[in-house]
Amino acid sequence: MKQRTCILIKPDGIEKKVIGQILTRFEDQGFQLLGIKMVPANQEKLENFYSEHKGKTFYDHFLNFMLSGPIVATVWEGEDIILRSRQIIGATNSKEAEIGSLRNLYGTDNRKNLVHGSDSSISAEREIKIMFHESELCLNRDCALGLNEPSQTKVP
Repeated sequence: MKQRTCILIKPDGIEKKVIGQILTRFEDQGFQLLGIKMVPANQEKLENFYSEHKGKTFYDHFLNFMLSGPIVATVWEGEDIILRSRQIIGATNSKEAEIGSLRNLYGTDNRKNLVHGSDSSISAEREIKIMFHESELCLNRDCALGLNEPSQTKVP
């Protein structure tokens, strides 16, 4: 079943300079990138994004980590992408993540674990809406192939 997911590259992934390696892992699976942007840390947006964890013992430390630098937000589409992307990412605790998974290769622990991936279609839909406006996504084949009409905006 074709699905969409929201993948965030966390501040530690940016600091370690592994953005390209992360994106390549998803492209190599044949997933279609629908949207990508680097965004500065934004407390309101991140509190909304991680609202299900509010009140948990790790929440404040985790939120501070997420606010420590920019993130790269991405939207991907593909067959069974939720399950398959979570396999690529690996277990939450990088020290226990499957060998060869992104978290195993580049993560540090259960907080500095490199990437976030949606855990369900419902979560993906909510997370995508938090991080992207619909106009920022390439949602049709022509757009994905770069065949849309050129913008009328002129660059000075």
